[in-house]
Amino acid sequence: MRELWPGDPFPLGATWDGGGTNFSIFSEHATKVELCLFDDGEEERVELTERTAFNWHGYVPLIGPGQRYGYRVHGPYDPARGHRFNPCKLLLDPYAKSIEGPILFDAGNVLPYVPTVEEDADLEPDDEDDADAIPKCVVIDPRFD
Repeated sequence: MRELWPGDPFPLGATWDGGGTNFSIFSEHATKVELCLFDDGEEERVELTERTAFNWHGYVPLIGPGQRYGYRVHGPYDPARGHRFNPCKLLLDPYAKSIEGPILFDAGNVLPYVPTVEEDADLEPDDEDDADAIPKCVVIDPRFD
């Protein structure tokens, strides 16, 4: 099990300080946020347990430049209220400074629901994991920001 420290809610995104990386992402309605770290195709999930001002955050020691990551966010699946949380879907960090690779649409459904021609297709969540289809965010060296 990887060591996780509380970290800071700001700045948002992944911030490397030379000894580790602080991760922070905003979600007002999430019930759980998992930081997903990727190494040679293997995914390690680390639950971010700290929440300040709707920012979920944590500091991971020894994580630095070149680390590939994404998020899985849990919460209500209620399209009528604008909520389509689906932890089967890997999310990019909206505050990322670098993203590696293209979306591979043939490798998985990247939508949170099962796409059909039906008008209410978004009412059925898709439980297919799409991590192989989604590019990964990368913690980069701030000297090259």
